[in-house]
Amino acid sequence: MSISTDTPPLLDLQCVRPNLRVVNVASVRQLSPFRYPGGKTWLVPEIRRWMARLDRPSVFVEPFAGGAIASLTVAAEHLAKRVVFCEMDHRVAAVWHTILEDGEWLCQRIQGFEVSTSNVHLLLDGDPEDRRELAFQTIVRNRVQHGGIMAPGASLMKAGENGKGLRSRWYARTLVRRIRAIQAIADRLHFIEGDGFEVVQQYQDDSEAAFFVDPPYTAGGKRAGRRLYTHSEIDHERLFALMASVRGHFLMTYDDADEVLAMAQRHGFCVATVPMKNTHHEKKLELLITDLPLA
Repeated sequence: MSISTDTPPLLDLQCVRPNLRVVNVASVRQLSPFRYPGGKTWLVPEIRRWMARLDRPSVFVEPFAGGAIASLTVAAEHLAKRVVFCEMDHRVAAVWHTILEDGEWLCQRIQGFEVSTSNVHLLLDGDPEDRRELAFQTIVRNRVQHGGIMAPGASLMKAGENGKGLRSRWYARTLVRRIRAIQAIADRLHFIEGDGFEVVQQYQDDSEAAFFVDPPYTAGGKRAGRRLYTHSEIDHERLFALMASVRGHFLMTYDDADEVLAMAQRHGFCVATVPMKNTHHEKKLELLITDLPLA
């Protein structure tokens, strides 16, 4: 894979200034149907810059996809020849399977659903009869539960935005538009329900592959991943060792923690930082870890 030198490199860790501007997510095209805790919409401009250096890889691999904004952006903007994304959570996986295989059914189901307290409780308390119904239940759960959290114990929104309650995040026309946009690029997307480690191993010898790795943030004693995600237990040491073995290029994103920096240093990885805002609108820095030299 050739590396372009025309694109400005990512910021070096030592060059971070406290007044770095946070990306306005409203300026980034919203492609995912999910409201995903830890979603990477804010990181899309950096992903584009990184991909521009790789001269259109043969395959873009996202092993911990979640809301898959990175994969959807790469596919929509033709930044790689094909995109492979993976998710272990069977409910999230049901959504991706259904969008790619039976998206119009899901669109009709969304358009016909009337959001009310009784309808939501009836749906979420039920046992879906098939994968399509599980996908629809998951979409509703993601929209009406606080913060889009779908892990066990998550609660429904109460006041919501402007006092609209459960309806405050239910945008049926927007969801349908996003699903149909994904259907339009489905030939560039390959979804795998399974273990992200195994997917990386499948492509680790491909020198033309590009990996975007965004695991649940549980390194450094962080508890957020355990609270936000159904599958949060990740062997971070094993993940770093695996990424050190791939022949292609990779970009990892992590919460800023000493343990993470130590792992990156042990493997000789390059580290950069980017500013973002959390759900409480607090500005913080996150780590980008890559095999490519930084400025």
